[in-house]
Amino acid sequence: MEPGTAVEYHLWDLTGPPPAQQFDLLVPPYMGKPAGLAALHGVETGLVQGQSIGYDGVADVLPDGCVFANAAGVHETSTAELAVGMMIASQRGLADFARNQATGTWDTHMLPSLADRRVLLVGYGGVGKAVEARLLPFETHVTRMASRARDTDSGPVLGIDALYDQLPLHDIVVVTVPLSEQTRQLVDARFLAAMPDGALLVNVARGQVADTEAILKETSSGRLRAALDVTEPEPLPADHALWTVPGVLITPHVGGASSAMFPRMVRLIKQQISLMLDGKEPVNVVLGGSRSS
Repeated sequence: MEPGTAVEYHLWDLTGPPPAQQFDLLVPPYMGKPAGLAALHGVETGLVQGQSIGYDGVADVLPDGCVFANAAGVHETSTAELAVGMMIASQRGLADFARNQATGTWDTHMLPSLADRRVLLVGYGGVGKAVEARLLPFETHVTRMASRARDTDSGPVLGIDALYDQLPLHDIVVVTVPLSEQTRQLVDARFLAAMPDGALLVNVARGQVADTEAILKETSSGRLRAALDVTEPEPLPADHALWTVPGVLITPHVGGASSAMFPRMVRLIKQQISLMLDGKEPVNVVLGGSRSS
């Protein structure tokens, strides 16, 4: 977008009456519920630009004629950073060391490294690729898996049909799949049972991708560990047993919520405005197909 381009802006959180009856581009609040998009009924809207990569539930409420784009390219850096940070924290026992510091306990027992671990990436979209890029310098052995097998410049990607052959072979399993009917509760009792003793599950996808009770059972027994940025339900109730299970690290769905988000979101919005002013198709469209100029 060229400096000085005339763009009219309105602030609206999708509650109360709309400030205008026509929007070329609308950006809903970050982490807002999809149901809020129902406020667009009766409002002429060109492109709805979401602020998350995921868009589960949007199709159910998006008014006819609206085009929806997700925020691919905005959150991958931050989410991958958190995923790798959670792996390091879990492998090297940082939560235990923080608790020991409060009591002045000097505990020097040996812990597993991240180096040399076999890591299975279940999901090889933008976040999965960003996680891989950060894992490889730690001297890990990464296996890529997606919905279908294919070859990439980075190497082969296995199809999801190989999941139960691969789970027993890996020390760490990172889940980055989008939420869909095919992935809902993908991480169930069978999935977890196939992971080897002591393995670490990392979920930075969506809480509904996993069976919370199955995770609780396997981690409570001490057989598996987990690092979860997302849970089901969300927020996780304060009295939920998962909070206090040894070997479970929980962060409150903050994978994309870092200082890296804002400048990348601004760049995406500017790109969309420039494309629309030039009569071109917006990027990242996931619902609604081609829009007319």
